Amino acid sequence: MNSLMRFGAACAAAILILAPAGGTVAGAAPLVVPDSSASPPAPPDVSAGADTSAYALPPGRSLTLAEATAMALRKNEGLRSDRAGVAAAEAGVMRAAGAYDPTLEVNGGWEKVRQPSNSVYAGTASGASPTTEGKEADLALRQLLPTGGAVSIRGRMDRSLNDGSYILLSPAYDTQVGVELRQPLLRNLSVDAARFTKRAAVADRERARATLRANLTDTVAGVEDAYWGLVAARRKVEVLAQSVELAREQLQETESRVESNLLPATEPAQPRAELERRRGELLAAREALSRAENDLKLLILGDDDPLWLQEFVPTDEASVSEAPVDTLSLVTRALAQRPEVGVARSVVDRRRVEAAFARNQELPSLDAVVSYDRYGLAGDRTVNASNLAGVEGGLGDSFSNIGNGDFYDARVGVALTFPIGNRAARGSAAVARNTLTQSEADLVRVRKIVRAQVLDAVAALTTATQRVEAARAGLEAARVQLSSEQDRYDVGLSTSFLVLTRQNDLAQARLDEISALTDYEAARTEVARATGTLLTDRGIDQD
Repeated sequence: MNSLMRFGAACAAAILILAPAGGTVAGAAPLVVPDSSASPPAPPDVSAGADTSAYALPPGRSLTLAEATAMALRKNEGLRSDRAGVAAAEAGVMRAAGAYDPTLEVNGGWEKVRQPSNSVYAGTASGASPTTEGKEADLALRQLLPTGGAVSIRGRMDRSLNDGSYILLSPAYDTQVGVELRQPLLRNLSVDAARFTKRAAVADRERARATLRANLTDTVAGVEDAYWGLVAARRKVEVLAQSVELAREQLQETESRVESNLLPATEPAQPRAELERRRGELLAAREALSRAENDLKLLILGDDDPLWLQEFVPTDEASVSEAPVDTLSLVTRALAQRPEVGVARSVVDRRRVEAAFARNQELPSLDAVVSYDRYGLAGDRTVNASNLAGVEGGLGDSFSNIGNGDFYDARVGVALTFPIGNRAARGSAAVARNTLTQSEADLVRVRKIVRAQVLDAVAALTTATQRVEAARAGLEAARVQLSSEQDRYDVGLSTSFLVLTRQNDLAQARLDEISALTDYEAARTEVARATGTLLTDRGIDQD
């Protein structure tokens, strides 16, 4: 019975197809056969999109990629922390350089002393213990030198009253002016604590800057990936919405033919099932769109930004560049500009400074000391100083005596300190050497990773470019196939199933093109990130 029914349906279809224009067949509704001289009916314009008003996305706030990137750079909490880290590192360099600021020290005081006397020469005229009253002030200006040495200029003045029997001047004005230079000859000659601290601070600053650049690059790359992901998600929703509308139209056409007795009553089941399947895909795509939008908002919006509840409409379109890729140049540039390499190199620089300082501390301390002082003395003569000439006067006279150079003290010497065993210094040097070896190995590892990442990024970009070309060719072929199948369906030589299949093929081809373009933009971003030029290419200030 089923075979007879299928045979009868086939015969009826053949009679309808072969019937002359305007002819009818008994028991069937009239069917107008298109004139062969006329143009075939146009297929649905799926590239421009069918009427999808029922499934159209709601309007939202337009957003460019440059705007999204700027918002992310303003709102990103991690970048604010990194910038604070750079500022702290800059302050650390200034603090380390402060070791070379000159130091001025000023002391002053008053003293009155009367001690018991145990000598016949220490008393007063009345036999009592002598009393000494003094006022003194001294100053010293010290300057650390870049050679590890230090120079100091010092001055002292003292006024004293003494009622002792053998005192020649009272009040007496005692003055001194001198200079001293101390220069290390072994330990602290090539590097001392101040130079170590400064070089280490510079290395820390470079590491902080490189870390900021790395996080800036990652932020920009993340925003671009999220932005193009949102573009792809919106376009997927649009494609699936058009696909749903085409399925609805196919269902309406099938039901119309059933009502005209051209198709059996069971024929709408296939397009109805396909319509519901596509609606399910559209709903899932809408959810994916919401997630993609939230991923982008997470990168560019602040905690209490009102835009959290608003939809974004990306306005930038993906485009394919035909510029050739010079892999060797990209690798060379990456090794010079990648912030990760800069971070690893700054660590090596700090470890080298630490190792050099630790090696230097193993040496004995041998310092050369050179000093020169002049003295002055003046005051009121006592009865015991009747034959003392040239020292009468006040404080000014005492300083004048310094200018004469009659009283001086010149010294040249060395100071040697030799720690026996010196295990602490030797242990610190061994730790520093091994730490330096670790950091150098890490730098080599980072450079190898950078090379591999550049090569991977170039390969991905090449593949993505080829995928875009293939996807566009496949899209054009899918359009032709759907148009042909629709023509066949219109004249009764095809079925709803085949038309729906061609529609699915076209929708998938459009989705493949969207995926290929999105992957191309992601690959282009990755090439710029891998070579360390992403911030420069986007015109972003790195500070």
